[in-house]
Amino acid sequence: MSSIGYFFKESLQGFARNLSTALGSIITIFLSLLIIGVFFVAGSMLNNLMTSVESEVTITAYVADDAPEEDIQKVMSDISGMGDVAQVSFTTKEQALENFSNSMTSNPEIIEQLDGTNPLPASIDIELRDPQSVESVAAAVESNGDYVKISEDPEDPGDSIKYGQGTVERLFQLTNYIRYIGIALIVLLIFIALVFINNTIRLAILARRKEIAIMRLVGASNGFIRGPFLMEGALHALIGSVLAVIVIQLLRMFALPQLENAIRFLDFSVPDMTYVMIYAGLIVAGIIIGLIGSAIAMRRYLKV
Repeated sequence: MSSIGYFFKESLQGFARNLSTALGSIITIFLSLLIIGVFFVAGSMLNNLMTSVESEVTITAYVADDAPEEDIQKVMSDISGMGDVAQVSFTTKEQALENFSNSMTSNPEIIEQLDGTNPLPASIDIELRDPQSVESVAAAVESNGDYVKISEDPEDPGDSIKYGQGTVERLFQLTNYIRYIGIALIVLLIFIALVFINNTIRLAILARRKEIAIMRLVGASNGFIRGPFLMEGALHALIGSVLAVIVIQLLRMFALPQLENAIRFLDFSVPDMTYVMIYAGLIVAGIIIGLIGSAIAMRRYLKV
């Protein structure tokens, strides 16, 4: 405990001696972790939105009007057995027309033009466990021999299967690009924070090189010499990470409600536990960054 107290005292003295560089390090860590934290919060919101959009991806397999009931049930049973399928339901021609009529309440003239006829086919509707598997499930349905026999177009069963081809592919490409860009941004910001911590501790080491030499002469251990610098780096990072958490919480309390009021059609809600995990992650990550940055600086510039 006495060593820890000495390390803490020395780290505070080092902080005071190199106040300008220490503040520069803290501000850099604060800004880096703030951007990372804001990105994680925004990423959680965006992920909820993307999950909501992706969950709307379903497969509709149209069937012929004269398809036998037992054949339809056989195909639905086959589809239900696929691992990526969450639920399978059947929409009759009458239900399809009713659904279409309900969606056209603002344009009743379109329904009137049908003149009592029903051109809409019945369909097997497939909900997925993982929307990313839509193409593989659609291909499996298309290759199912029983479905080919009852499909609306047996000559080209693929034309009877709809899931927003093209649009779905672009949607998944966009969501994957967003995730990759986010990861790259986080790595870049962590690297910048490490560089600034490294430079700050290096300056502190150079400023105290005579003191370090004397400590070596009187037999101080390597760990005893390194301790204050490690704690100083961790102290910089802790202060920066706490400031980042405070600012994110203020944004959550005051800026987020304004955004929700301005854009009501989007859901910006993030569970409280997610915020707690982000805050804890920022503080832990900040301390780790501070320790790693200090360790790298000492390894390169402190010859002990």
